Amino acid sequence: MLLPIRISRRAAATAVSLAAVLATTGALTGAPAVADGSGQVALRLEAPESFTMYDADEGARAENDDFVVPVAVVRGDGGPARDVTVVVDTSGLAGVARAVKGGYGNCVGEGPVFTCTYGTLQNGDGESNAPFTLRGVDGVRPGDSGTVTYTATAGNAAPVTGTTRMVVGGPTLYAPGEEPAVSGLEPGTAATVTPGFANHSAFPTPQGVALQVDVTGLTLTPRYRNCFYAGSAPTSAWCTFPAEATAGAAFRTGAPLVYTAPPGELKGTVTYAWSASPQRPAGHTVRGTGAALTLVRTADRGFDSGRGTLDVGTTVQVDYRPVTATVRGRVGDTVEVRLGVRDLGPGRILDSEDLGRFEVVPPEGTTVTSVPYTFEDSGGRWACDRPEEPGGAFVCEIGYDRFYEVRHEGGTTVIGFRVRIDRQVPGARGTIRTYNPYDRTPGNDTAAIPLRASPALPYRPQRDARLWAAGAFAAAVALGAVLRRRRRRRGTG
Repeated sequence: MLLPIRISRRAAATAVSLAAVLATTGALTGAPAVADGSGQVALRLEAPESFTMYDADEGARAENDDFVVPVAVVRGDGGPARDVTVVVDTSGLAGVARAVKGGYGNCVGEGPVFTCTYGTLQNGDGESNAPFTLRGVDGVRPGDSGTVTYTATAGNAAPVTGTTRMVVGGPTLYAPGEEPAVSGLEPGTAATVTPGFANHSAFPTPQGVALQVDVTGLTLTPRYRNCFYAGSAPTSAWCTFPAEATAGAAFRTGAPLVYTAPPGELKGTVTYAWSASPQRPAGHTVRGTGAALTLVRTADRGFDSGRGTLDVGTTVQVDYRPVTATVRGRVGDTVEVRLGVRDLGPGRILDSEDLGRFEVVPPEGTTVTSVPYTFEDSGGRWACDRPEEPGGAFVCEIGYDRFYEVRHEGGTTVIGFRVRIDRQVPGARGTIRTYNPYDRTPGNDTAAIPLRASPALPYRPQRDARLWAAGAFAAAVALGAVLRRRRRRRGTG
């Protein structure tokens, strides 16, 4: 199978990135020779027919390394392709973009020609590479374009050629960034978001505009006939608006998009971005059957981001209850006390950073000497962060790797505290408190850690080997003296 294409190192939250993704869904180029039954090896190029490089208003500020050239070996009886190389010629981009060296460390050339080594590709498999990084130029307009050509060769396969039309997109359309968060959404109850954008450039959008909305932890309601949804319970929608967005104008959708939280979901996120280069992404096959979604003018306030983001919190909770125990023993003893949390649900936390913590303040008259843990055949002495001052709390973040061996999401997580009993303190009680961001039942978050200390033994055995040796030596000397006195008495009697 074809290996996954590596993603760009640039921030994914820019309008350029969205345009690039939308533009890479064209037909594939470079048809292979027939391979099955021939005993020969054949290559196939899978680069897109069209690719949006950058938005016109970015000019020389633009940079894009998303373009890749995938090469696959056609499955057949010819075996692997050896010494696969791809030569890419970018001379057709003159005036619309500059190509500088890119690749994942195995491409050479300073332009306009680049050579990438793909090595040996197994039968039916493939690999991809980013041969160059694109940089914009000033003075271009949306729709300006050039052509990149490439040829794949192998030591045991016929060459295969392909071309991609590289297009200047734009203009950049700006979203409002962080939308006011939603909290207390009941699962199954509909909620809405009304996306908007502004065109701050000097260019109109003659091809119209497109809106892509993606959700996590939520589902969208398929509704509008100019929107295509990814599946019947979609987490993505793509909507097109043929009307031109003039330079300097701001718009919002004439009706909201509807989303819901599934049962048991703790939180979700809605993100959306706009593009002036409408090309439907793959997987969006379910068309809405209702009225068309429209655009209406709005005030140009707060549109300064590549995308809009809306965080959603639901009414679902994850109730934590402390797991506690009594520190019991004699003064001078070091005992193990197992402390932690019990997850009562009903929701389920999936992100380790949201798993929360428990905090332990040991009883007066005791000292925590260690909280040992193991992780990947090793470990350490302190699974919890120690207090900076005496009497403070040990903070145990259960999402840490230190709790990996004992953590039970949706169950009980406990770890052993080694506690030395220093003295008797009648009625002494430590505390354990639990916390996670989805616990909305605070009444059961805290419990006591009682101390039940007995007096030390009157004569405690000495554990120091040197003291044992000194005592044994003194006893032997005393015994020898007694025996000598007895022999003298027998000799004189």
